[in-house]
Amino acid sequence: MSRSQSAHPSTRRRAGRPPRQRHARADHARPSRKSASQRSNRWSHQVMETSDAMDIEGGIFKSGSAEEIAQSLKRSSTRSRRRKGTPFQSAMSMLNFYVNRAGRNLPQTRRNVLQQAKRKLREAFGRGSR
Repeated sequence: MSRSQSAHPSTRRRAGRPPRQRHARADHARPSRKSASQRSNRWSHQVMETSDAMDIEGGIFKSGSAEEIAQSLKRSSTRSRRRKGTPFQSAMSMLNFYVNRAGRNLPQTRRNVLQQAKRKLREAFGRGSR
């Protein structure tokens, strides 16, 4: 085959590489996944307990007031020795972690309260609002 009649790009050899495989081989089948009951559904709890996440008050995200959540996170972040960033970074990170972990299971009313808590947290630390 001449250069003008090049082979299909997936089968053409370049720089000594073997041609691309078109299909997965049977002996390299994907390993079976664990069922939901076998998986640990509490990995986020382990992250909160063992990482350098700051220590927070229990049940704070369940309180009804955005102001209360923001003030508690500010208190916790300034007192905690288990944080790497600034108190503001740690508090905002913890709030985002909770919102992201809740995902679609978080009702819209609760999500609105937590978004308001982010604004209150920025105000509490003297940061400009977005």
